[in-house]
Amino acid sequence: MTTQTGILTSDGREFDPTLYRVHLRPLSDDEGGGWLATLPDLPGCTGDGETEIEAIEDVRRAALEWADAATRDGDPVPPPARNAIAAE
Repeated sequence: MTTQTGILTSDGREFDPTLYRVHLRPLSDDEGGGWLATLPDLPGCTGDGETEIEAIEDVRRAALEWADAATRDGDPVPPPARNAIAAE
């Protein structure tokens, strides 16, 4: 998914949502089932899907919107906490 976004993180690197750690958790039937994905380094950035992969893809699309909105609002886009692709 590496995409040229033109958005820079606060440390001057090109924003790439694939470099951010993804936290996954299953959703209960009461929550609609499937999976919830969050990016802890981007507060409030969430995605969901029927499968873990769909949830990861959704949260990475959401991260692009998150970073775009932060940039438009004049807020910094934090860099990823570590330079590794990871899901937990």
